[in-house]
Amino acid sequence: MNKKKKKSENTIAENRRARFNFELTNKFEAGVSLEGWEVRSIRLGKAQIAEAYVLLKDKEAWLIGCHINPLANSNKENDPARSRKLLLNKKGNLGEIFKSTQQKGQTCVPTKLFWKNNLVKCEIALATGKQGKDKRQTIKARDWDRQKARELRTRNKK
Repeated sequence: MNKKKKKSENTIAENRRARFNFELTNKFEAGVSLEGWEVRSIRLGKAQIAEAYVLLKDKEAWLIGCHINPLANSNKENDPARSRKLLLNKKGNLGEIFKSTQQKGQTCVPTKLFWKNNLVKCEIALATGKQGKDKRQTIKARDWDRQKARELRTRNKK
């Protein structure tokens, strides 16, 4: 009986694959520039950031690959995969992200979309790509933790 963990009420979408493919270091909170139909679709839970990434150009950050399905009753043609601007503090956060991503092997990935005071925010993280060996170690550690928990449950039942 697999039970899925419930998302908290303010979480819209989560990029769980990023934690597996990358080693995440610093996390930042950024606002997302959206159109009205996108906000309505997000309220219905039609947003995905699994394939999304952050592009830094011209001293601005852009969220690329975030897919927001348009509403069925919309009257105009909407692009579900358009680029969306991320709203960051230029002096602090944006400067640190630019500096870090200039280093070899560093990138910036979105990890979560969430609500904060009725605004859509995106949590982005500085990340370093994992090698195949690191991914296998992560899988082994996760399996070992599951096995330990299972063993403790059986001992506590007796």
